[in-house]
Amino acid sequence: MKQYLTFTDEVKAALANNQPVVALETTIISHGMPYPQNMEMAKKVEQIIRDNGAVPATIGIMGGKIKIGLNDQELEEFATNANVEKVSRRDFAHILSSGKIGATTVSATMIGAALAGIKVFATGGIGGVHREGEVTMDVSADLTELAQTNVAVVCAGAKSILDIGRTLEFLETHGVPVVGYKTSEFPSFYARESGYGVDFRLDEPSEVASMLRTKWELGLNGGAIIANPVPAESAMNHDEIEGVIQQALNEAKEQNITGKKVTPFLLARIKQLTEGRSLETNIALVYHNAQTAAQIAVALK
Repeated sequence: MKQYLTFTDEVKAALANNQPVVALETTIISHGMPYPQNMEMAKKVEQIIRDNGAVPATIGIMGGKIKIGLNDQELEEFATNANVEKVSRRDFAHILSSGKIGATTVSATMIGAALAGIKVFATGGIGGVHREGEVTMDVSADLTELAQTNVAVVCAGAKSILDIGRTLEFLETHGVPVVGYKTSEFPSFYARESGYGVDFRLDEPSEVASMLRTKWELGLNGGAIIANPVPAESAMNHDEIEGVIQQALNEAKEQNITGKKVTPFLLARIKQLTEGRSLETNIALVYHNAQTAAQIAVALK
């Protein structure tokens, strides 16, 4: 296993000394935001984690290695290279064995984090069951990864472009706890509300850490969702963003955009339709998730 993993000195030292580490994905850098905002976001997220007492480990695949932590030059490559592949569980072995550069999604980042012994991961929003998923069977591999991999995912809920009700039903079926962090309502990425509840609410990092520790000590394998709503001052109106999403979804359908191309198209179109406000909200919620994840990682240690 060790032949596939490489670590930055900072992450290697933290893991060796049993210090708190927070995993970060690279798909949000390569496919989720435009340059230079993606690079600025990546650097600031890492600093927020350090400021809250943990060590950041941004995960990606390069040159036949799973990189657990990236240096500035590698971050720049993920932020600017148009040929970076989007990697899920399905693609992981191929991208690694072929030596290609791959940005890890939620599911692939969870795999990398678990291999490295990292228990907490901060992202924007998880993937899930797509709207009309009962017809298309378009269900994100993030959900099946959460059912089997022991990593807690701090997120602002599921991306609003998804069918949140069916996403939560899938998580329930697979025994994945959905924790509302300081909320009793499941957030919907851009908005603080969704109309759906959470499994239970916890208000302190120590409470989340205790639940996670108990879960894994009992051998109850799989991850957990720590649903952390976007700060109120950065949130968008739920009804407004829902109208924008419906328009973007209709356009995607008209243009026959399917599979892994759907989410990047929708995020870019929503940004256009909201005149950039959705990107500002996206960045704000990522920063907030990084802060919360670092606090939970510290409490877990």
